[in-house]
Amino acid sequence: MQQVESFDLVLFGGSGDLALRKLLPALYSRHVAGDLPAHGRIIGVARQEQTREQFVAQVKEHCILNIEKGLFSETLFNVFAKRLEYLRVDAGIASDFSALADFLKDSAAKVRVFYLSTAPDLFTSICENLSVANLIHSNSRVVLEKPLGRDLASAQEINARVGSVFDESQIYRIDHYLGKEPVQNLMALRFGNALFEPLWSRSWVRDVQITIAERVGVEKRGDFYDRAGAMRDMVQNHLLQLLCIIAMEPPSSIDPDAVRDEKLKVLRGLVPMTAETVRGSTVRGQYRAGAIDGQPVISYVQEEGISSSSNTETFVALKAEINNWRWSGVPFYLRTGKRLQDRVAEIVINFRNVPHSIFPPPKGGIQGNRLIIQLQPEEELKLYLMAKEPGNEMQLKPVSLNLDFSEQFKQRPMDAYERLLMDVIRGKLTLFMRRDELDAAWRWVEPILDAWNSSDEKPKSYTAGSWGPAAASALLAREGSSWPEES
Repeated sequence: MQQVESFDLVLFGGSGDLALRKLLPALYSRHVAGDLPAHGRIIGVARQEQTREQFVAQVKEHCILNIEKGLFSETLFNVFAKRLEYLRVDAGIASDFSALADFLKDSAAKVRVFYLSTAPDLFTSICENLSVANLIHSNSRVVLEKPLGRDLASAQEINARVGSVFDESQIYRIDHYLGKEPVQNLMALRFGNALFEPLWSRSWVRDVQITIAERVGVEKRGDFYDRAGAMRDMVQNHLLQLLCIIAMEPPSSIDPDAVRDEKLKVLRGLVPMTAETVRGSTVRGQYRAGAIDGQPVISYVQEEGISSSSNTETFVALKAEINNWRWSGVPFYLRTGKRLQDRVAEIVINFRNVPHSIFPPPKGGIQGNRLIIQLQPEEELKLYLMAKEPGNEMQLKPVSLNLDFSEQFKQRPMDAYERLLMDVIRGKLTLFMRRDELDAAWRWVEPILDAWNSSDEKPKSYTAGSWGPAAASALLAREGSSWPEES
């Protein structure tokens, strides 16, 4: 494993939800695992006035809440806490950065990471203020959280301004889904084994379904979410990145640009949407009042920070197609939504049925083989096959071969942010989006958003606690397919 050099990690938005709930617990876990060097500091930066001791107490509270039971240790946290510092800096005020410059001026750290866990509209001012304060050197890196922009033009502006002070090789556009263990194993499955490669094409794959379903609503992000919606928040980044991993050609190596070149080809190969295809190939919805686990749930427009007349989508289902020799004619169905029946993130590869069955038809008929890559709530792979039931009759039924990562490897799987934070510190760009990838994703998504905005049709209503609008099921049913929970 690549040695980790000494570092300073400056965490803008250090007292925010993402930092406290995800990033700092992930860094604590890597500290406990022994992955962080002795000389590695974590500097929380935010507008909030508080002492270092108050910041450490906040971090401890959230580590206890967000780390698996039995893995938190008071003794180990006290050692980890020695890495923590806190500075009050208003990201939009250039003069505030002088305090950060003074703090870092005598640092001997070889690597300097600026993690921008802030609203995207602060990205450019933070980077430009870092440059004015002479805080960027050749071994500096900046991490940008999604969403990056609202459309192609705004994303290009952010990238241009960030790119004026950081080289492209120093910019880490993070998508935490790419750090999940099953996504890593999907790459291993495809490119480390000969078994599936001959089947991984239009000749054998009927369709691909990617679902990221959430039970939660907008929580405390109402103002942000009403401006973004499910398309910007989830499809433009998470779902399209998963699609790229599934559909890309084998790269020449695991080197960052070799992998990202192949992902870019997939994004550029997506069949562009027109106003007509948007009507027939996309479904947008918005949840109304319902119940989850027997508890009443208010409608989206009743959530805090949401306008009562909002047309923002909380659900998206769509059919995408890729224009190349491997995938031409294979539908890729993408689906995401809030306040759905279950919390699940999974990729389903549906293979074609056998051309002719010699067996008596079982209940439900002969089913095509399915490969399911589940990202949450558990991380596992399942391959569904037809097998004979015990007994005298030749009766078939579907069975699954399961790979449970925690059971197979007898160790705790690394959290996505743990892996990605270590990759940033080590300078590994493979799992981060390149600028041209982001542009290509926006070029495909933007016509869909434009068609929705120019349409008089409102998002289809669906009951909280359901699987979304009925139109999402009809989207697949037209081609003789169905979502996993309907199969």
